[in-house]
Amino acid sequence: MIVLYSQRVELVASYGERRDCADQMIPKFLRSCDLVPIPVPNIPNIAVEIASTIDPRGIFLSGGNDLGSAPDRDETERRLLEWAIENERPTFGICRGMQFIAHHFGAALSTVENHVRVRHAVNGLINRSGVNSFHKFGLIDVPDCFEVLARADDGSIEAIGHKQLKIAAVGWHPEREAPFVDDDIAMIQKFFR
Repeated sequence: MIVLYSQRVELVASYGERRDCADQMIPKFLRSCDLVPIPVPNIPNIAVEIASTIDPRGIFLSGGNDLGSAPDRDETERRLLEWAIENERPTFGICRGMQFIAHHFGAALSTVENHVRVRHAVNGLINRSGVNSFHKFGLIDVPDCFEVLARADDGSIEAIGHKQLKIAAVGWHPEREAPFVDDDIAMIQKFFR
């Protein structure tokens, strides 16, 4: 099953370039979930054309870039999410991907303390004794169309699922675990089936 994944935008001043890039662990993680990962560029029309041509099983919104810091990425992910909804394709987000999804549906982001380069437990419908955390923005509340699947001990939201659409997200980075966590692999496999 093919899954398209988004990439971060990096500015390379010495070359005057805006580059799309992703940690190589993202496709390795997605492949470990029995998915065929294909990156898409942060050029909205081209990204949607790729989705329409390939007709992937779903969309995976990756981490990196704060919302608003890379408008081309924001627009690309908005268009991909709308394409996925219109074509009834599952969409899963991690870290920034969760923030983007929630924000798209009207949630406000808040600054969260002690969530950068730490591990912490999450509890709810998803329980983990320790997930990684690399974000300074998070969610305290989400619109009614979402169910909160997990919270950190400080009350911030760490996993969400849309109540009607096949959209879900987590605040951690499954691709940054070595080795990959079996529960994360099973979660992604089940989601995209």
